[in-house]
Amino acid sequence: MPIFYDPSITGKETSFTLNADESAHACRVLRMKEGDELTVLNGKGLVLNGKISDASPKGCVIIPKEIEQHELSPLNIHIAIAPTKNSDRMEWLFEKATEIGITEITLLSCRNSERKNIREDRLEKILISAMKQSQRSDLPVLNPMIGLKEFILHHPNGLIAHCEKSEKRTIADAWTPINCPILIGPEGDFSTDEIQLALTSGYTPITLGENRLRTETAGLVACMHAVLKHQGISSKS
Repeated sequence: MPIFYDPSITGKETSFTLNADESAHACRVLRMKEGDELTVLNGKGLVLNGKISDASPKGCVIIPKEIEQHELSPLNIHIAIAPTKNSDRMEWLFEKATEIGITEITLLSCRNSERKNIREDRLEKILISAMKQSQRSDLPVLNPMIGLKEFILHHPNGLIAHCEKSEKRTIADAWTPINCPILIGPEGDFSTDEIQLALTSGYTPITLGENRLRTETAGLVACMHAVLKHQGISSKS
């Protein structure tokens, strides 16, 4: 069945109207009609299967048939990353990381950042689309852009991937599934002062492999290693 997203549904409704964007997509783009069945997610574990009772592109009315509330995992795969200069590369990361299992993303503003502003509404749509495509019932949290220093004040422990030579651990060895964000720097890497700030605040330096990775690749590799560790599958960095 086609899958739609509406964060307002609670599962207690006897009928409800899809939001404007999803109503237009269902009835105008997909040309769904009365009696057609669909699935609606609220991004918080709720999976609702229902039937269209009014196929209006301005407000598609749904009658619920089956409702299932999935228990949300306490797992927290949190990547804090500086946006790339090319926005397409960041969108690619958001799509793939959602498919793999990321649960939270924070956009970082760093000294060497080449992009200080980003369309968060566009990235939110990428997350929603990837959630539906991968049939996840939970939507990853997207946090607004924040300075690295301020982020570290709110998250005093975690991991940092940087390019300077030093002794580093692997994610499989250092990452924990709760309150352990992974910092990924901009294309020019974190500055020496930023690295030192993170280390003195309790962050552990990590390696993502022998090769130097692009920012978006580093973010995806970090996400994958965290997922593999959570699943109990050994991975080499």
